[in-house]
Amino acid sequence: MRLLATLLPLLLVCSSCGDGALPIPKPRSYPRVNYPERVYERVTTDYCQFSFEAPTSTSLVREELFFDRVPPDSCWFDLRLDKELNGSVHFSYYPIDSEETWEFLREEAFELVGVHNDRASNIEEFVIHRDEADVHGLAFDIAGPAASPFQFFLTDSTTHFVRGALYFDTEVRPDSIAPVVEYVKEDILHLVETFSWQ
Repeated sequence: MRLLATLLPLLLVCSSCGDGALPIPKPRSYPRVNYPERVYERVTTDYCQFSFEAPTSTSLVREELFFDRVPPDSCWFDLRLDKELNGSVHFSYYPIDSEETWEFLREEAFELVGVHNDRASNIEEFVIHRDEADVHGLAFDIAGPAASPFQFFLTDSTTHFVRGALYFDTEVRPDSIAPVVEYVKEDILHLVETFSWQ
């Protein structure tokens, strides 16, 4: 009888533990992004000396202040992306008045990309040469958790210098934001291909 009294609770405990299915962790998911339709229009302003084609889903927001200061030129603006993409391309323009200015601006562009060296896993450079439009420069594809995953500068080497940098209004997590970066990068490359001085 004693043996039965000992085995019965033990059998009940064992039988109650074995029937349930083991929990399986769910795969990590990311928010769905609805990409806007790709339709481009020419963007021109009365305060900038250049134009380009940008998606119709973007809007141009002129910078009144930059870190509580008036920008060095009136042609500083953000190209705000569609709300779903939650970011912008910051544009800054500088006139070139000497070779020293050109060298300074070029070096500054490299320094601003270099700021991301600590967090970037790779920085790939693309040369831009469009002789027919006198547009030259470099684009930087910055891989990893950098604040700005894509930057570029465009110049005619004598009069104009434009710098652009892609920023998102969220913490950049490369694995979750990579599809959006690739989508926006195509739009930026189209912008560069259609960029012209006025």
